[in-house]
Amino acid sequence: MAVEAARLAVERPEEIALRDDHAAMTWAEVDDALNRVANALSAIDLGPERRVAVYASNAVETVLAHLGGLLAGASTVPVNFHLRDEEVAYILADSQARVVFVGPDTAEIGLTAAREAGVPLVVGWRCPRREGLADWSQWLASADPGEPPTDVAPRPNLMYTSGTTGRPKGVDLPPTMFAGGGTIVEHVEALKKNRFADFGTHLVVGPMYHTGPLSGVRLLAAGVPVVVMTRFDPEGVLRTIATYRTGTSVMVPTHFARLLALPEEVRARYDVSSMKVVGHTGASCPVDVKRRMIEWWGPVFFDAYGATEVGTVCSITSPEWLEHPGSVGRVIPPFTRAVALDEDGNELAAGTEGRLYFEDSTGRGVIYPTDPDKTRSANLRPGFFTLGEIGYVDAGGFVFITDRFSDMIVSGGANIYPAEAEQVLIEHPGVADVAVIGVPNTEMGEEVKALVVPADPTHPPSPEELIAFCRERIAGYKCPRTVELVETVGRTAMGKLNKRQLRAPYWEGMRTSG
Repeated sequence: MAVEAARLAVERPEEIALRDDHAAMTWAEVDDALNRVANALSAIDLGPERRVAVYASNAVETVLAHLGGLLAGASTVPVNFHLRDEEVAYILADSQARVVFVGPDTAEIGLTAAREAGVPLVVGWRCPRREGLADWSQWLASADPGEPPTDVAPRPNLMYTSGTTGRPKGVDLPPTMFAGGGTIVEHVEALKKNRFADFGTHLVVGPMYHTGPLSGVRLLAAGVPVVVMTRFDPEGVLRTIATYRTGTSVMVPTHFARLLALPEEVRARYDVSSMKVVGHTGASCPVDVKRRMIEWWGPVFFDAYGATEVGTVCSITSPEWLEHPGSVGRVIPPFTRAVALDEDGNELAAGTEGRLYFEDSTGRGVIYPTDPDKTRSANLRPGFFTLGEIGYVDAGGFVFITDRFSDMIVSGGANIYPAEAEQVLIEHPGVADVAVIGVPNTEMGEEVKALVVPADPTHPPSPEELIAFCRERIAGYKCPRTVELVETVGRTAMGKLNKRQLRAPYWEGMRTSG
């Protein structure tokens, strides 16, 4: 295959290219596996959208499924492995996936969801035999090991964000987050220009249904060795860095908080000096946490503020952050300007808090292919889009986030829209009304909280009952951690909620950013 794996398979065939907790693969083995995955997928009718879903936790096979799909000219759809069968079935049907890959912990739900969505092929690794499940090893063994065509066009991932109306929305990975190119060869050449590509082994820490870890996975095609953590363990991260001398990674503030929570003697046990570039994304980070990480690991961090829908909008290096603590940086191309607007859409003076909008020189803005109303609301000002947050821009163009005017909750780097939990909880017979909001959590940034108006105040449902009711119906991370019984959630005569007002008492005096 005309990717770096093929060259390295010849030049350094015994060198380890890809590893996780279960397996280690040489460049020769990776090259062979990628050829087989790409050829096997190319032999299947993947439909007009050429969609292949990957519903599996982190593993070397998960990497090979995503990268093999890319090399076959397929658009892989990362599916959150915490989702339940109905949620998975919706994504499979909505994305028009023709194949779904599963692991041992997702096979049962994956098969159920695939049957419901009409997906004809389910391939699983390290799974017990099940009817309708193709074995990964046998599937690969039967595939052509030869070099597949390299003149196919690479297709971006289809990412699913939580939906304001209770259903996730499919969004193509934007050009700012996808190397592009007219062919696989051009795509790989563009990958080599990635800021991580020159610093040795890349460490994948987060789950591969997020954009950051997926960007690290694609480095393998550019000849960068990759180490995958099957699950996040703070001491395990330090041990992995010290053992394999990893040079780059992408992390979220929750990872930083858990690393810093380790006892000092544990942190001192491991040499992390090999880390040269660490992307910070996913959510705002408390100033003290970021400062302590820089003091520990050095000025190796760069913040990437943005969203799945548009990619990185602002960026800031560690030296810049130390001069502007709490900032998420300045806009980067193709974005040209950040502005804060008042309620009437007027631009505010530097340092004045307002609704943040970003000017896009491409005119693309934010696009939700299946949700035109949401697309319009994100692009209300011509030439500008918003990510739903409140903040200010200083005289030097550095952006500071202070609040959010959208309903989205960011917990541990995961985007959660309250509508899904609200629609479940309102079905409980003991609930008359409900509002779900994000409240502070030291480790996760935010956590989900439900404000519930009981149908019968004299015999209200218990918080434990309501949380369990929710968890039986949707993924646990979308459900409230706490429930508070209230007399009213303050709906207007038109039935609208002021989520910012509901959140305010919990966030008073707690501003975090950057």
